[in-house]
Amino acid sequence: MINKQVESPAAAVADIVDGSTVMVGGFGEAGSPIELLHALIDKGPGNLTVINNNTGSGHVGLAALIENRQVSKMICSFPRTANSTVFPDLYRAGLIELELVPQGTLAERIRAGGAGIPAFFTATTIGTPLIEGKEVRTIDGRDYVLEYSLKADFALLKSHQADRYGNLTFNKTARNFAPVMAMAATTTIVQTANLVKAGDIDPEIVITPGIFVDRIVTVHDPALESKLVAEGVKYPS
Repeated sequence: MINKQVESPAAAVADIVDGSTVMVGGFGEAGSPIELLHALIDKGPGNLTVINNNTGSGHVGLAALIENRQVSKMICSFPRTANSTVFPDLYRAGLIELELVPQGTLAERIRAGGAGIPAFFTATTIGTPLIEGKEVRTIDGRDYVLEYSLKADFALLKSHQADRYGNLTFNKTARNFAPVMAMAATTTIVQTANLVKAGDIDPEIVITPGIFVDRIVTVHDPALESKLVAEGVKYPS
């Protein structure tokens, strides 16, 4: 029988090594896999390239991973958001690299990676510094820039519900980048608040089919980034 359950977040991230490219789900707090990120901090791999919508908040989750100097490059849309100070400080000091990608382009680059599309043209960044060094082509009288797809060695995601096969549902906007990241990563690791029996999820509402998921770990009461930040929590303490 297929059973993708693992016993702990630590076991789920045990094979992430130095130099890995890691996609991390989440739109700010929504969908951020805090427990998997903290397990990755404990594991200790460095020189990571992380692909995410933003760079985390406070001193927990993704921000804590960056603060622990395990991330050498961020590929994201919003490097500075409310309560984010870790990444901006390191970036200004020249201690971390940034590839800035408009949000829609970021989603499409990830989707393309999962769909086997190597690159595509978009007009989004025409007229901005973000086209520097990139191919520009005129199509039907309009300029477009070539953007390459994104893939990753691992994806760390958070779902609302999962079964042992890896079929997933998400809680509203916590869905965000998770479905396309699951497709674009070699190994997809998911923490879920609710592990249900096989067959309990109506196939019509499955968002990410189990074929795209490699590991499931149950976290019954997942931490909320905003609550940890408000309480002044720092990880590791």
